[in-house]
Amino acid sequence: MKTDAFALRHIGPRENDLEHMLKTIGADTLDQLIDETIPSDIRLKSDLDLEPAMTEYEFANHITQLGNKNKMFQSYIGLGYNAAIIPAVIQRNVFENPGWYTAYTPYQAEIAQGRLEAILNFQTMVIELSGMEIANASLLDEATAAAEAMALLFDVRTRDQKKANVCKFFVSDAILPQTLSVLQTRSTPIGVELVVGDHQEFDFSTDFFGAILQYPGKFGQVYDYADFIAKAAENEIKVAVAADILSLAKLTPPGEMGAAVVLGTTQRFGIPLGYGGPHAAYFATKDEYKRSMPGRIIGVTIDTNGNRALRMALQTREQHIKRDKATSNICTAQVLLSVMAGMYAVYHGPKGLKYIASKVHASAVTLANTLEKLGFEQTNTAFFDTIVIKADAQKVKEIAVRNEVNFHYIDENAISISLNETTSIADLNKIVSIFASAKGTQALTIDTLSKTNHFPESVERTSSFLEHDVFAKHHSETALMRYIKMLERKDLALNHSMISLGSCTMKLNAASEMLPLSNAQWNNIHPFAPLDQAQGYQEMLTKLEQQLNVITGFAGTTLQPNSGAQGEYAGLMVIRAYHQSRGDHHRNIALIPSSAHGTNPASAAMAGMKVVVTKTLENGNIDVEDLRAKAILHKDNLSCLMVTYPSTHGVFESAIKEITQLIHDNGGQVYMDGANMNAQVGLTNPATIGADVCHLNLHKTFAIPHGGGGPGVGPICVAPQLVPFLPTNPVIPTGGENAITAISAAPWGSALVCLISYGYICMLGAEGLKQSTEYAILNANYIKEKLNGHYDTLYSGEMGRAAHEMILECRPFKEKGIEVTDIAKRLMDYGFHAPTVSFPVAGTLMIEPTESENLEELDRFCDAMIAIRKEIEEVTLDNSNNVLKNAPHTLMMVTTDNWIFPYSRETAAFPLDYIAENKFWPTVRRVDEAYGDRNLNCSCAPIEAYMES
Repeated sequence: MKTDAFALRHIGPRENDLEHMLKTIGADTLDQLIDETIPSDIRLKSDLDLEPAMTEYEFANHITQLGNKNKMFQSYIGLGYNAAIIPAVIQRNVFENPGWYTAYTPYQAEIAQGRLEAILNFQTMVIELSGMEIANASLLDEATAAAEAMALLFDVRTRDQKKANVCKFFVSDAILPQTLSVLQTRSTPIGVELVVGDHQEFDFSTDFFGAILQYPGKFGQVYDYADFIAKAAENEIKVAVAADILSLAKLTPPGEMGAAVVLGTTQRFGIPLGYGGPHAAYFATKDEYKRSMPGRIIGVTIDTNGNRALRMALQTREQHIKRDKATSNICTAQVLLSVMAGMYAVYHGPKGLKYIASKVHASAVTLANTLEKLGFEQTNTAFFDTIVIKADAQKVKEIAVRNEVNFHYIDENAISISLNETTSIADLNKIVSIFASAKGTQALTIDTLSKTNHFPESVERTSSFLEHDVFAKHHSETALMRYIKMLERKDLALNHSMISLGSCTMKLNAASEMLPLSNAQWNNIHPFAPLDQAQGYQEMLTKLEQQLNVITGFAGTTLQPNSGAQGEYAGLMVIRAYHQSRGDHHRNIALIPSSAHGTNPASAAMAGMKVVVTKTLENGNIDVEDLRAKAILHKDNLSCLMVTYPSTHGVFESAIKEITQLIHDNGGQVYMDGANMNAQVGLTNPATIGADVCHLNLHKTFAIPHGGGGPGVGPICVAPQLVPFLPTNPVIPTGGENAITAISAAPWGSALVCLISYGYICMLGAEGLKQSTEYAILNANYIKEKLNGHYDTLYSGEMGRAAHEMILECRPFKEKGIEVTDIAKRLMDYGFHAPTVSFPVAGTLMIEPTESENLEELDRFCDAMIAIRKEIEEVTLDNSNNVLKNAPHTLMMVTTDNWIFPYSRETAAFPLDYIAENKFWPTVRRVDEAYGDRNLNCSCAPIEAYMES
């Protein structure tokens, strides 16, 4: 056994399991299975051209040496990013804890109650700090949250505004530069006209439907926006405010000024800088706009017994339901980071947040006063944490760099300095000495912080916040540690059992990949730090891009998109820019198969494209003739085809090269959705099948953990003709020669977690990556054959094989009154998270085991599914009091004195022998989705606050 080979640890089945698994499948060799699964004309002719695999020890040394190339300057750059203190109790018990970072999106609410409560805390924190009525579970970053606010305000225009095609959106020139760039990207395709200017000179014309303001402004100036928002309301102009969340502990919340939307980032609530992400954005609005709000909302409901329970609310407004009618394609959040930010608020409570905010403000006031005493002019008339100093920028910069300090240099005579939670009196004196040296004068020494505010009383917060018990009970480390553990025990994550979600690729997130994220050399770098201070990052990110180019067969990659859906949008916008560069502005038709992910049509609509749906055959394949007819019909206006490969039905369609050629022959480009890339790596690739661009889910195929519903990373890889259009950033330029404007806020998106995928590829190497794909296909086909005779597989390839996932037919069970949801809930009693339910076909289960699951776990899962199949046989249509309909069974149910069910407690809770050794108990019975939507409550409140009378 080669103990230092990472592939040995990553891939689940052992070498001596292979013969048994192949015999079950009916294949003599693994090569035979792959030959029968993937069409020969798209197989790679040679191995991937990657460097030899590193051992885990070698990678640890390599990543440490690379990290040492990043220079640890003190950064006062600001622009939406500030150094923060991560409480050790949160770092150890959430950030570094697989019980939190390996969980999946809480679609199965009964086994996600801990995470849901943590997100509810986050939402409560956002609602109360912002002064709004409803908040979501987080968005990707501040810039994209601002774009979502613009889209929401566009969607909720008055009937008269829509009739008059009112389409102008005012953007304050105090907005963060990266936010403006993302607004520019997102506005044009949907028909919004941006007007950038000074809000103090805005004329409130009826040509405008909305406006966005920055609070405080990008260089720190604090404005009282109450009059602006009031005048806007008089003219039916709705206002969004991008607000620094820490400042809201001291400044009047925008909600109290009348804002329609408040948004921002929670990064400074204990989340590392990470060279740009991942960070949890926040988004809050008025209750009347809840149906148009993007992203996920966690709401309170009741379970079967009437007890309080949590779940994702109002899902009918999301992209997977609305498809091309959706106002957003967002299908993820930044749950792990929102949990951390929420826990930061729980740990500190309202008094703690006020103390931190007051200290930051006092530091800024003290620094401003001291520099003014040295003869410098400070130009912000009101500020929270950021001051602007008139000085010789070049001279100051030279001295600051020698002292390993970064400021933001606005122009040659103006410097902004943004202070933060980590700033000490010693740090202030260091800053003073730099400016004194630049002026050639003696520095003054700061001993204490000022206690006076440097903003008017009109913007001083007077309202209370975070008064719920949860923000008052956990201020000692012991208390918070136990609270976090209590919530963790309510959640089923990968550290308990396999999560076999089709399309979601819940594979091992190896500890050796995760460890570098806690290293300050990696997690404490500002995204706008000069490139020469981030050489370790630049080498890693460049190498990762090259690795992804090799894996996909493409010529260029951008890592900027920080979710899969955002990757879709980025790919389509690059295609759009390509057509426009050739004068083909009219090419706006996107062909999308009916089986596609719901994000595909939503992304296409956001990119300004018209969606034309193509048919799917009974065997699950694309109807090539229907596609041909529609491609020819729309050949003059065809922009692209969006295709998932292998298909959403878990099959490698043999006609794929014919399909892609058909699109090219009619002037279009081919966008390949990379959701199923785990069945391609090392065996085939998007370039070989004829695609022009694909997005990759680094949180699926490339081992970044799902984090309970985020973070995600969705880079796009493109063919040579599309490379010039890869996106840029307004602060640190990236992308191609003719780059589109920004897709997300940071130049390289969620750069910190890219370390994980980099480690995954480095430690597996070409052979390990190929083996991973082969074993993913092996594991899927093993399950398929083990369940054969108990469940029908809906679709198979031409040789009867599945790809890396399969769809089980569950619709016939309706004859016995059993729905697919009943199977999903019953699996919880067996200790498993359900596979993907009713996607892409209603009434089915889509199973993907990944390569990381060992034979014993695969057998346990199959035993559970077979046992449930036998239970289905025993029920009758006229008896709903059965073990499936009552699932899941909680500890309280099983231990009650009053057992009212026609089956035993053992049958309910311990139906198979293996369960007793490692029992997972759901903490609530089946949740009532409809009740929660009828009685929507999205913040911490006692059940009595919303119970029906």
